[in-house]
Parts: sequence; structure tokens; C-alpha cells
Amino acid sequence: MEISRLFTYNDWANRQEVARLGAIATPTRAVRILAHIIAAEWLWIARLRQSEPRLAVWPELTLEQCASEIETLRDAWNGYLHEAALDTVIRYTNSLGEQWSNRVDDVLTHVIIHGAYHRGQIATIVREGGDEPAYTDYIHCIRNGFI
Repeated sequence: MEISRLFTYNDWANRQEVARLGAIATPTRAVRILAHIIAAEWLWIARLRQSEPRLAVWPELTLEQCASEIETLRDAWNGYLHEAALDTVIRYTNSLGEQWSNRVDDVLTHVIIHGAYHRGQIATIVREGGDEPAYTDYIHCIRNGFI
């Protein structure tokens, strides 16, 4: 499967979260987790490009700021994926100051799985609040032709 297809799904799922959270009495924890998903994506782009991260790992963003960042992220990922050498190894320092190296394709896979994991947390928070969460399953996205 082409990795860019997974990033298209990831973008769709993040936008679904924004739409759903905007339609309910949004729990602050849910927005904080969505902001973390976004910040982590910016962090990984920075590591892949060997540049400085755009946001803190756990930023305080409003839902509107999340929506804006998601739009900018889509362009950033599209630009990066066109130039990515998937079998290249990158070296970086994590948030604990530890040195690591990973293949680009493993990092990209991590970004997708990380987002899905945290969107599951958001779904739990929304359900606990008595609302229906966004339906962000990959197969739902594909079955309905959203990508």
C-alpha cells in the first residue's frame, strides 16, 4: 500500500475529529489529545527534515487552531512524502534526550498508528460524556469513498 494513501486517511480522520468535536459540548481533554496528535506529526516532520519542531509535544490549542494546523499539516506531509526515501535511516533525539535512529518508512508508519491510538482515546472521552464520537475507522473511510 502506498504510504501517501494512509496519510490521506490520517488527514481525513483528524478532520472528522474536528467536525465532531465542534458539534458537541467538547471535553477539554479531547481537544488536548487532538492537539497532541497534531504536535506529534509536526515533531516527526521536523525530525525527518532535521529541523526545529513547530509546536510543543502537548500544546494548548483551541479546536479552531487544531483545524488550522491540520490544514497546514496536509500540505507539509504531501510535500514531504513526494521527496521521501523510505529506506533511509534518520537519527534524532527524542523528548527524553535519548539518541535514536529509525528508517523513514517506520517513522511514517508510527505517525499513522500514533494518530489512530489517540483518536481512540478521544472516542472514549466523547462516549463517557454521553455523545457519539467521530467514526474514523479506516475501512469506513474506504467503504464510503472518502479517500
